[in-house]
Amino acid sequence: MNVEGITETTQYLSFKLDEEEFALDISKVREVLDFTRITKVPQTPGYMKGVINLRGSVVPVVDLNKKFGIKDTQQTVNTRIIIGEVEVEGESTVLGVLADSVHEVIELEPENIEPAPKIGTRLNTEFLKGMGKRDEEFIMILNIDRVFSVDELAVFSQAGHAQAGRENTQPHDNEEDLSI
Repeated sequence: MNVEGITETTQYLSFKLDEEEFALDISKVREVLDFTRITKVPQTPGYMKGVINLRGSVVPVVDLNKKFGIKDTQQTVNTRIIIGEVEVEGESTVLGVLADSVHEVIELEPENIEPAPKIGTRLNTEFLKGMGKRDEEFIMILNIDRVFSVDELAVFSQAGHAQAGRENTQPHDNEEDLSI
C-alpha cells in the first residue's frame, strides 16, 4: 500500500529509532513490551538480536536501528519491544522490533501524509508508506511488510524453530533425572 492507498484517518503507533520519529499502522501491532532478556541465536544477521519467549511462543527480535544502518539500539529504561505481524508474499510472521522508546497512538488524516521522498535511484525507500506531518515535525510511516525480504523472514522462522528445539531438549527443573 502506498500513500495513494491511504483514504481514511488511520491510527499509528509512534516510536523513536535514534533521534528519528517512526510510526507503524496500529493494525500491524499486537502489543508493546518492556525490554526483556533476548536469547542470541548463532549464525543470524547482525540486526537479528535473537528470540524471546512470549507466553510460550518463540518470537524473533530485530533491531531496526541496525537494519537501517543507524547503530545498535542501546538498552535504556525506555527501550521497548514492539510485537507485530509482518506479511511478505502471503507469509505471516510474528516479530519483535526494538525501539529506543514508544510514544503514543496518533491519528493521521490522509491529507497529512505525503509520499516518501525519491532521493536518486540508489536509496530504497520502499519500506516507507509515506511521511506523516504533525505540527512542524515529520514522522516516517513504515510499511513493515516491506522492511524484510522473504529470505530474511525465513531466517527468522528457522532461528525461532531452532531455539524452540533447543528449549525442548533441555531438562526442565521439575523433571526427574531417571538415569542410573
